[in-house]
Parts: sequence; C-alpha cells; structure tokens
Amino acid sequence: MRLLLTAVGRLKAGPERELASRYRDRAAQLGRGLGFPSCDSIELSESRARRAVDRCAEEAAALSANFPSGGVLIAYDERGRADIASEALAERLAGWRDVGRPGLTVVIGGPDGLDASIRTKAELILSFGAATLPHGLVRVLAFEQIYRSLTILAGHPYHRGEAG
Repeated sequence: MRLLLTAVGRLKAGPERELASRYRDRAAQLGRGLGFPSCDSIELSESRARRAVDRCAEEAAALSANFPSGGVLIAYDERGRADIASEALAERLAGWRDVGRPGLTVVIGGPDGLDASIRTKAELILSFGAATLPHGLVRVLAFEQIYRSLTILAGHPYHRGEAG
C-alpha cells in the first residue's frame, strides 16, 4: 500500500518543512518492510479564485486528481474526529493494507478548508482538535501520525502506549 500526503499550499524552507520531511523519510524507510513501499507528498498551489467556495472547488479537483483508484482517503478537516487513538489508526492502516487496498492518500486542504466533495469521498475524517493550526504544523503532525502508526505496526519502541 502506497502512502501519499497531498496538501494545498507549499511549505517554505524552514523548520516545518524540515520536520515534515524527517517524518516522511522515517515513515518511508520503516514502511518498506511492513508492506508500505513508499511514502510521498504532493504540494498543490492554492486556488486564486475570488470566492472561497470556488477556491475550495478548484482545490478539490486538483486534490482528487491524485487519488488512486480503489485507494483509501483520509482527510484532515476542522470538523473531523479528534478521538481516534494512534493504535486504532495503526489498526486501520494494517486492515486496509491487508485487504489489498493500493494506496492511502492523506489530504490537507487549503486555508478555506476542504470542499464537501472531498469529505464525502473520505473514509475517515480526522482533526487535531478544535484549535486552528497553521497548515505547516498540520502537515508535520499528519506525517508524524503516519510514522507513529508504522512504528506501532512494527512493534518499535517509538510509541509507548498504555502499559498493560
């Protein structure tokens, strides 16, 4: 199962880009041995449409062009669930992989959010809580959660859940 993070907006050089890249590289390296042969990212330009609804629609079309047929879509959206534990997310990734889904695309919308068409296609809509976060930090956190899920699947000590 290929892993792909697709985001609207481009990260400038700096700490957010470096940290996102670090987690992406870690996930790519660890994932190869777990049935996840790649972990990539695509940055899409923000729409320049005048109205927010038009910007969201244009960005949705650009995002959708990167969804593999038969793949899984996870969207990060302010209306998403913030109550999914890392272990549960790792289990979902393993389940999708084990049934032969070809890819997982994680989507982060632009400043105006995600178009309803993207939310409708998503099998899982997540949020990092009620606070509004900069897109660069959301990207870092999304890659970190992918990496954390893979460490859980690998039995790696990076994730230290409840001692049982």
